[in-house]
Amino acid sequence: MSTEWKRRVRLFIQRFWQPTSACMTCMPGSWGNVMSLAHWTIALHTGLLTGLLAVLLTFTPAAKLYGHRFGNALVVGILTATGDAYSHASHYRIPYVEHIATGAISALLTLAASYLFEDRARRLRAAWARVFG
Repeated sequence: MSTEWKRRVRLFIQRFWQPTSACMTCMPGSWGNVMSLAHWTIALHTGLLTGLLAVLLTFTPAAKLYGHRFGNALVVGILTATGDAYSHASHYRIPYVEHIATGAISALLTLAASYLFEDRARRLRAAWARVFG
């Protein structure tokens, strides 16, 4: 497999877990229904769609945004909101509030992951070493 396709597979995996986690966080009652198959189905659809959109975006000039921390978070937030809006109707009374919140949470997760996992998780390894010697 070429290096470019390995990068796309890695990108898909990253863009799968962030929207799925964000979707589970933003759905009403999601922490109370964490074992609900319906909630997980919606969250997995959102994650799959967002991951596919992220990979499709690598074939466009907008792929340059993935190289910048804040541009990456912005793209992932927008793609997650789009994927969530396509996956299901909002559970809140005001339309699109849930989708925008899911996109914002996904962008924050992406930003946090970019800080924690950069340079082969240097910050996590340093914190682990401080705590456990």
